[in-house]
Amino acid sequence: MIAEIIAKTYEDILIEELQPAMGCTEPIAIAYGSAILGDALGETPTEISVGLSGNIIKNVKSVIVPSSGGMYGIESAVSAGVVAGCPEKRLEVLSGLGADAKEKILALKNSCKIAVNELISPCTFDLRLNGKSENHEASVQITGEHTNVVMVVLDGKDLTAGYKQSGVIPTNEKIADRSLLTVENIVEFAKACDLERIRPYVERQIQMNTAISDEGLKNYYGSAIGKLILETQPQSVTAKAKAYAAAGSDARMSGCELPVCIISGSGNQGITASVPVVIYGRELGFSQEEILRAVILSDLVTVHLKTGIGCLSAYCGAISAGCGAGAGVCFLKGGDYRQVAHTIVNALAILSGTICDGAKPSCAAKIAMAVEAGVMGYEMARSNRQFISGDGIVTKGVENTIKNVSELAREGMSETDKKILSIMLATEKSDKK
Repeated sequence: MIAEIIAKTYEDILIEELQPAMGCTEPIAIAYGSAILGDALGETPTEISVGLSGNIIKNVKSVIVPSSGGMYGIESAVSAGVVAGCPEKRLEVLSGLGADAKEKILALKNSCKIAVNELISPCTFDLRLNGKSENHEASVQITGEHTNVVMVVLDGKDLTAGYKQSGVIPTNEKIADRSLLTVENIVEFAKACDLERIRPYVERQIQMNTAISDEGLKNYYGSAIGKLILETQPQSVTAKAKAYAAAGSDARMSGCELPVCIISGSGNQGITASVPVVIYGRELGFSQEEILRAVILSDLVTVHLKTGIGCLSAYCGAISAGCGAGAGVCFLKGGDYRQVAHTIVNALAILSGTICDGAKPSCAAKIAMAVEAGVMGYEMARSNRQFISGDGIVTKGVENTIKNVSELAREGMSETDKKILSIMLATEKSDKK
């Protein structure tokens, strides 16, 4: 039985993490900031300067902005946010755009001078907007997390407190202590926690993320990886779990307007942590409560793995969520702490180091492989097979292996992150010639 303060903290973590978003979260964060900027100006902007940390740039350049009629990129996200207004909708800011949105977004892109620059910032998530209109000048900064607005200024006057008071920007974003997460306590919490407070959030995650996965399989989005898996791989619950998770990403990377429930600031991770576990649960006849508890475990394992890595990095976050999904499947099928721990270590040993080269259609394929690794990690644990200390970055104890992966991603891959962005921008420049 875990301490009451730990159980309460785990509930708080889930409530903070499981938030709805429409579209890839980096362009939506830009649109959210732009909506605040436009609201502060009170007039149509004539020029906007956009400063972005490199990780945001790589996650925006190749995904379609929802409700834009197929447009993609930073300038489209900025324009869409200004046109949409309604910054109180936060990461669902574009949900109110109507049928004429494309024309309005194009008109603003043509009339407003939008300049984009890379920020040299110690923070991997840093977004700064400065806009001018006929009579005013305003600035907005979002740092650390997608909705963590730290500054709103109009004509030199700080409006941040007023925007917090009105609910447009959140207060005390992500204050639950994630350092209290351990795999052993997560397993105990998933077994015995009172579902009353967190049930609505987890059920919303399941409903939203399975809905966009269904949509991804019904229609053709991106490279249609989900469809490909079902068409070409032997039918099994694992293949179906991979296909549905990939299909959700297929859809959201390609501008689908259905919302998703994010985790660790990512819709792809929110899908990967939940959908495979739900598919396993439904296919194998588990009850709704058993599925809920397994998803809770998967979510918390995902957050635990991502906490030491950070919001954005060169390390593909889907790998963390795939490990979470494997752990969730293990728990669903009766795995104890020891088996869950071995599942996580095995899965981390298989795919850790997979790079994040931005949000784009190939994310769906990486998600499928992450789910495969998570399930393989479980099958190894179930068969009393495991990678042991000294096998690469694996060391004795699940928490120590998680720490090694965090250091690899956060410190060891920092130069890799810079090189990835350099290659991506060089490729974009070459393609425009």
